[in-house]
Amino acid sequence: MNFKHYAKELLSIALPIIMGNLGFILISAGDVLIAGRHSTDTLAAISIATAITNCIQTFGIGLIVSVSPLLSNYRGEKKHIKKYFFPTLRFAFFMAVIVMLIVLFTIPLIGYMHFETNLEPMIKQYMLITAFATFGGYLHAALKEYLQAFEIVLFPNIVTVISVFLNIVLNIILVFGFGPIPSLGVLGLAIASLIIRYFMGIVLLIYCLNKMKFSNYKDFNYYKGLIKMGIPISCAILVEFVAFNSIAIIMGRVSGIFAAAQNLICTLTTISFMVPLAISNAIAVKVGFANGAGNINDLKKYSFVGTVISVGFMSVSAVLFSTFPHFLVNLFTKDNNLISISIPIIYILAIFQVFDGLQVSLSGIFKGIKKTGVVLFANFVAYWLISLPVGYILAFKFNLKLMGFWIGLVLAAIILCIIMSFMLLQNIRKLEQRN
Repeated sequence: MNFKHYAKELLSIALPIIMGNLGFILISAGDVLIAGRHSTDTLAAISIATAITNCIQTFGIGLIVSVSPLLSNYRGEKKHIKKYFFPTLRFAFFMAVIVMLIVLFTIPLIGYMHFETNLEPMIKQYMLITAFATFGGYLHAALKEYLQAFEIVLFPNIVTVISVFLNIVLNIILVFGFGPIPSLGVLGLAIASLIIRYFMGIVLLIYCLNKMKFSNYKDFNYYKGLIKMGIPISCAILVEFVAFNSIAIIMGRVSGIFAAAQNLICTLTTISFMVPLAISNAIAVKVGFANGAGNINDLKKYSFVGTVISVGFMSVSAVLFSTFPHFLVNLFTKDNNLISISIPIIYILAIFQVFDGLQVSLSGIFKGIKKTGVVLFANFVAYWLISLPVGYILAFKFNLKLMGFWIGLVLAAIILCIIMSFMLLQNIRKLEQRN
């Protein structure tokens, strides 16, 4: 096998996506950084608010990310996929309306969740503004996936990188105040987020309209394909996101500082996770094309090479995290209590990262072969039947608090990889027999 050839093919797609993914998470990291510098309460409030909204908005994003693997399969089958531009837009806007309404209907329930009284108004304020950012966010996600199916990945991710710097400037101005603009705190963070989401979406829309000529094509089978592939992906992502964010919500009810710590730790791991996630996207595109063309040899080689690169990177990342935990945490906060909670968990996080790199690569392979139900099943078993129950017992029965939940997450990641590896081998054998 020519490892270098397949690695080059994958990285030609993955590298711009890595740049964009890092940019996207750095937007969130910028929010955490500015919020932490403003006050621990501000960080706690947006940590809880984003934990709740992420659980809702992730469902729609999960459906939208099925666009590129589905269209890649169509390309492998020699179908013309440019005509799916307007159907993709309609699908994204329909999902945005549903998700926005759910977020808005959730806001009145915040008072019944028993968070610290001083945090509740800030949580509601942040959720209200970011609910209306859903349209911009979903527009950007849909067009990024659409272009990715054509292997056009550089421009969309350059836009994301530019948005990182724009977001930091807006956050500083709106959170702390500048000239005639007063200090808006949490409200400033929410407004900056809304502006950035629409900026990224509108720029990609203009790019697509200028680069390609589209006809108003309608194909309900395309929507059926997105839903068939996307529902398991969406539910799998939702299962994982809810597991992670429910930890912030559960611990946030104990004290806001635990929610802040969970957000800080998740921000750190998500930064490194953006690299294997980009590789997973590249795997899904290349494996999807090979699957559509019936080329099992390329399918297996792209799968193997992508997985090796992903796990290798996360292994290096794990070493760095366990070597420099104090430096990493101090980037975001100077609060001694928050630092003392976060640093011990960084060592557990280092173990988690290696298995996280493996599972996301396996997910990309399953997207490419259109067997996304496996990802949903494995995520549900790992996170809901193992991680949360084990984490809850360790957190409250053994008084390990947030660390207990992270031990549960490590156990879940290991079991998730075992289940998906076993199921992948079975599916590869079936594909070989069929071809």
